Amino acid sequence: MWRFSGNQLKRWRTKANVSREELAAASNYSPDTIKAMEQGARMPTPRVLDVADELCGAEGLLRAAKDYLSREKFPPRAQEFMEREKEAISLWWYETSLVPGLLQTEGYARRLIQHRYPPLEEETIEQRIEGRMERQASLAMRKPPVGLCFVLYEAVLRSPFATAEQLERLLTDSRLSNVHIQVLPFERATFPAALMGPMVLLETRDHERFAFTEGQFASELSADPETVSNVTERMSMIRALALSPAESAGFIEEVVKKQ
Repeated sequence: MWRFSGNQLKRWRTKANVSREELAAASNYSPDTIKAMEQGARMPTPRVLDVADELCGAEGLLRAAKDYLSREKFPPRAQEFMEREKEAISLWWYETSLVPGLLQTEGYARRLIQHRYPPLEEETIEQRIEGRMERQASLAMRKPPVGLCFVLYEAVLRSPFATAEQLERLLTDSRLSNVHIQVLPFERATFPAALMGPMVLLETRDHERFAFTEGQFASELSADPETVSNVTERMSMIRALALSPAESAGFIEEVVKKQ
């Protein structure tokens, strides 16, 4: 709906020969913000839709979009992955610096999202936290259970964000029958791929397999067989080097004791 409404906003503005700068000035936004709304990167606000409807002579057609728009609970670059996650029967997840969203406490998620830069609006922060908690609840209720395998690089546990509460949550989740958590200690990260960022392998009910990789400014969800194969090989190597689930639980317990 963001993208559709933004597309319609641009079409009506162009048809009425209203410049982006004129719409920005009339609605008290910057031209770059209007551009982001038209491209679907930001939600068109009610004020912009009202002003554009009047400026462009849309006769209520742009204003009507207000009833259908709501803030997305996930960043645009992750939305396709979130849709696939709803269909997953298994997930293999490797993280190098942060606790995976499916294992985060609400407090951990809030600290991460509140300290995002550039800063987010308060309403967006609350929506993102709500979305993360809903993902966890949805997977927990899935029948049959989704197989979840996580490998966490030791840096995840040593992060200032990883409070005792969050580490205890990892221990609690590791006792679930469908959840396996392993730790890759610093000294076992003996090949470069273990340091090159997070990776996720996902299999859907239709037995489609996807690889998801995420960086600071770009993410990619790929069904390309070669990409999936490469990520599978790397993930398999990392899991082989990591501690067993039982050893990992003991490792996490030791980290908790030292906090």
